[in-house]
Amino acid sequence: MKFRAISLFFATCLIGIFSLAFTPPAWALTQIKLSDLSYRECPAEMAEGTVTSGSSMEANCFLITGKAENTSGKPVVNADIFGRIYDADDNPVMQNRTRLGSIEEVPPGVSDFQLRISVAANQPTPLKLKQFKATGFTGVVRR
Repeated sequence: MKFRAISLFFATCLIGIFSLAFTPPAWALTQIKLSDLSYRECPAEMAEGTVTSGSSMEANCFLITGKAENTSGKPVVNADIFGRIYDADDNPVMQNRTRLGSIEEVPPGVSDFQLRISVAANQPTPLKLKQFKATGFTGVVRR
């Protein structure tokens, strides 16, 4: 009985070591640098009926544009955009929220991106865009 327990222990250890040796690599989170940020009002057809998230409060529609730099050498998918947006009075536009949206795919190198946001109509412009960055994966991610 003792021999059987020891054999089972060693077999389990070998299986564990063998599975570690042949585990496929995990897809690493890839940082995307965002630069040349600016914004403009949405075209009329895109802004029609805009309201703030979770309410029926009137809102203004804006497109944030800029450059996304992917230095990984591989396409990055589902890159989440994080940042802070303030109005002209330094009040946050997105209260308690730093994830602003996503970029479906960022090819290697520098590429253009745009992000649509809604801002309460009573918040004065110009908007201030701060601490923008993006992160994504160089493999298929299931959502």
